[in-house]
Amino acid sequence: MNKLTRRAFNTSAIPRDLAAVTHIDHAAEVAPASLGLSADAVGGIWNSVERLYRTGVHPGMQLCLRYRGDVVLHRAIGHAHGNGPRDRRNAPRVAMTTDTPVCYFSASKAVTALLMHILAEQGRINLLDPVSHYCPEFARNGKGTITIHQVLSHRGGIPAIPRDTPLETLWDRDAIWKILCDAVPVEVDGSKLAYHAITGGFVLQRVLETVTGESIETFLDRHIRQPLGMQWFTYGIRREKLSELASNYATGPNPVFPVSWVLRRALGGDMATIETVVNDPQFQATVVPAANLCGTAEEMSRFFQMMLNGGEWNGQRICQPETIRRAVQQFGSPQIDRTLMIPMRFSAGFMLGGNPVGLWGPDSREAFGHVGLINKFCWADPSRDISVSLVNTGLPIVAHHLPALARFLWTVGRQFPRHPGEARRVVA
Repeated sequence: MNKLTRRAFNTSAIPRDLAAVTHIDHAAEVAPASLGLSADAVGGIWNSVERLYRTGVHPGMQLCLRYRGDVVLHRAIGHAHGNGPRDRRNAPRVAMTTDTPVCYFSASKAVTALLMHILAEQGRINLLDPVSHYCPEFARNGKGTITIHQVLSHRGGIPAIPRDTPLETLWDRDAIWKILCDAVPVEVDGSKLAYHAITGGFVLQRVLETVTGESIETFLDRHIRQPLGMQWFTYGIRREKLSELASNYATGPNPVFPVSWVLRRALGGDMATIETVVNDPQFQATVVPAANLCGTAEEMSRFFQMMLNGGEWNGQRICQPETIRRAVQQFGSPQIDRTLMIPMRFSAGFMLGGNPVGLWGPDSREAFGHVGLINKFCWADPSRDISVSLVNTGLPIVAHHLPALARFLWTVGRQFPRHPGEARRVVA
């Protein structure tokens, strides 16, 4: 794209030679032939990522894809800092590598959800209990019957915080909890699906911390982060490491109605405001269980591979296979989500795929995962035995990148044909 086109589309500068901004972890990637794959098939997937990168909406990207437990693609492209649409021409550019931590945004919900399922496996909570059974103050204003399971499946009746809530409230655990306890629900019977972008995570955090007597960070560290050997994979980033976290950029055309209305309804602000918030050190260093887990594409792929393994990683039992099955089991029928205004299939914590095409590509009914701010795609498909994590630093909504994103999902789905019996083998 030339300079005028980039300005019109609000995109980053893309070099002619992509090899100059590509990082490949050759030591991690196994030879495709050893898994019965062709080099062209794997190359085709990476070509689809390059095509997406060339749209300019993502200054930096990472991809990690595992097949049958082995890493097939572990690569990064672009920059972590310095090549945003509004960055100065002479701004220092820092390359994106496979080790650069990125905020997963709402893909964090999948990890937080599994923590709750692990807590239930331990017998410390019952997901069908009302939240108020553990936190009585939540019962105010008629919320006494809302269950943990309803919150996990986006049927908790409190999809958004009040619009006039100051942003700094997000960094104050007690203040946000009081707002949620005082909230008047839109419904309490779980009949209506409405995506809980931020609120649900704070409710789940309060239940977990009340029951365990420890922080959600500590629980995550003990039950997932350490057993899986993660370097990052924390809510937020320690302040001394903030400079290593990739920057996020609002890219693409500024959303207009009705997309702008949906965005405000779900996240409470326009893209400029969201960009400011997610790059604020206070957001990056605090705990927002539904929205600010940070790590690499490989770490999120590792998490989903553990789920494909039925809760096992390198000989360690993270959770029982039954816990995984309960976590990804569809809850309720597919409905129009009253926040996102699109049809969705949810389990108690995960976004589910569909046939003949779904969120995770073609013929993806068995797939489960979560997106992050619409652009990060992290999922597992038991029928294909793949775990995939595509993370990036652009925040486009409706833009010219959508065909390239769809092509990536389609390419992955077509290069890894379904084996329906595989779904039972992997998670059983």
